[in-house]
Amino acid sequence: MTEQETSFPKGKMNVLLLEGIHDQAQEAFKEEGFPVESFKRGMGEEELKERIGEIYILGIRSKTKLTAPVFSGAKKLLVVGAFCIGTEHIDLAAASKRGVAVFNDEFSNTRSVAELALVQAASLLRRLPEKNAQMHRGLWNKSVDGARELRGRTLGIIGYGKIGSQLSVLAESLGMQVIFYNTSETLALGNAKKAESMEEVLRAADIVSIHVDGRPSNRNLIGANQFELMRDEAVFLDLSRGFVTDQEALAEYLRTGKLKGAAIDVHRSEPEGNNVEFTSPLQDLDNAIITPHIGGSTIEAQEDIARFVSGKIASFINSGDTRLSVNYPEIQLPPQPDAHRFLHLHRNVPGVMAEVTSIFGQRGINILGQYLQTSGDLGYVITDVNKEYDKEVVEELKGVTGTIKFRVLY
Repeated sequence: MTEQETSFPKGKMNVLLLEGIHDQAQEAFKEEGFPVESFKRGMGEEELKERIGEIYILGIRSKTKLTAPVFSGAKKLLVVGAFCIGTEHIDLAAASKRGVAVFNDEFSNTRSVAELALVQAASLLRRLPEKNAQMHRGLWNKSVDGARELRGRTLGIIGYGKIGSQLSVLAESLGMQVIFYNTSETLALGNAKKAESMEEVLRAADIVSIHVDGRPSNRNLIGANQFELMRDEAVFLDLSRGFVTDQEALAEYLRTGKLKGAAIDVHRSEPEGNNVEFTSPLQDLDNAIITPHIGGSTIEAQEDIARFVSGKIASFINSGDTRLSVNYPEIQLPPQPDAHRFLHLHRNVPGVMAEVTSIFGQRGINILGQYLQTSGDLGYVITDVNKEYDKEVVEELKGVTGTIKFRVLY
């Protein structure tokens, strides 16, 4: 019995990739046998609602918003790949309700973001943006005034996750002292010092770098009150989320000279595409670096993200593996070529396992292995059975109480 006879053929599983996801992902999906359509741009809600009904695998980056109305029409969608770190632009509850697994990559662009933060910090300490702007205006101003090295400076990190902790290690290697604040318990790397509050970091640091996630409590985290606490002529960096920093207040503190300089890579309103008009309160300030959300935009990072997320999706389709899924209960299993595999996602209510096991028992089907994991409102059970089974068992399993999505592999 071939895979074609028992699993839905990959040649009919349409893949849609948006926002210029690296070609490495497209190549990986094609090698797996999936038909792939790729666009450089994103899609709005209405366009997605028109397309989503025929898509099995969807790949996006950070600009495409997947809302409940979009998921409501996703009749065939099995999995979404977020080829980025954050998933706040995806309605995860709606995805789970529809039985759609979501995978992202929290690791691959950490080096790129950390390197950019260091480059920006060094540029601001040496007053390179100002010197560059003066030279473009035809003014030669060779002066040591205010120019500092990274070595010996104190770096304060707000948010000591994957990016913040890697930045910490790189900074120490350049001779910097590191102090950090994180809302959850985390291990300090190297000689970094954990602060008891964000305010302690703001007061102590020559350079403050923000690396928090997209949770609602981080909205408007940094404003005039926080800038007031910072050292005179400190440097401020934000490479996290556009809603974290009050950029109007930041601009005022840069104009007065309270802050030496700032670098902002994220913005409250970011255009959907390139080569369009953009405005910022920091424009025309020579001591501000403003970049178009390019923290993770290196060839290395995008290749790694494309490889990682496409690999997780392929593993989910091929074996039911949900390790590192954002919303599914996590189960990691190798392929089982000598058995049929039943994948059953259900609401996490009492009695489901008993009902599933009872169906196999009544049909006299030998269970070779069974694995259950629950998370919140979801339960995910994988059952491997021998080759001989009554086809009617599939319809019975689809009818189990609380079933959200059911698939047969092999």
